Amino acid sequence: QVQLVESGGGLVQAGGSLRLSCAASGRALYSYTMGWFRQAPGKEREFVARITWSGGNTDYADFVKGRFTISRDNAKNTVYLQMNSLKPEDTAVYYCAALHVFGNEYQGWGQGTQVTVSS
Repeated sequence: QVQLVESGGGLVQAGGSLRLSCAASGRALYSYTMGWFRQAPGKEREFVARITWSGGNTDYADFVKGRFTISRDNAKNTVYLQMNSLKPEDTAVYYCAALHVFGNEYQGWGQGTQVTVSS
């Protein structure tokens, strides 16, 4: 079972940037597609971005395209989410999760990291 720990959240003004990290233990990440999700107060958790095991393919929710970039360093067992041009509506708890190449659901949900964007 993979264990994931998110970090890098904080308070930032609109237009600012943050870089989130997701560190894995228990399993090497090279067999997993990695995803970032977020959940704002009173809302359902939603997909933000994902990256395949090789890093060759990425996918983004429309509301972050052009602003967020997902990347991974399999040697460090870490996935990143670079968030630029942040907006108040990006305020949420951000989670990472892992989808095994032979699996059908994401696993390893951590505690998340809070991102707050002030206007």
